Amino acid sequence: MSRSLSKGPFIEESLLKKIAGKKPAQTGTIKTWSRRSQISPEMVGFTFGVYNGRLHLDVLVTEDMVGHRLGEFSPTRKFLRHGGKMQKEIEMKAKEAEVASAQAAKAAAEAAPKK
Repeated sequence: MSRSLSKGPFIEESLLKKIAGKKPAQTGTIKTWSRRSQISPEMVGFTFGVYNGRLHLDVLVTEDMVGHRLGEFSPTRKFLRHGGKMQKEIEMKAKEAEVASAQAAKAAAEAAPKK
């Protein structure tokens, strides 16, 4: 649900204090735990280290991000892959093809210098 227009956007005051009067080039990564904070135009160009529950992920704020929340750019879940028997077979074939191409390249490199 969106926030009421009469209330205005929620921006953590501590974040605004950290960027007040500074240039993006001067400051490094600004660590924050406030994933719920909306991105304001004053934040454009700054790099925030947004906490995802395990570590701080660097988020470089651009103009397209204004109005979104900081947490949208720091995913909390890590996608590994879809599993299954077919997926494993596909991966094995790809690995075998890679090994075969590497062996062919190695054989070609050894044959070339013996002139």
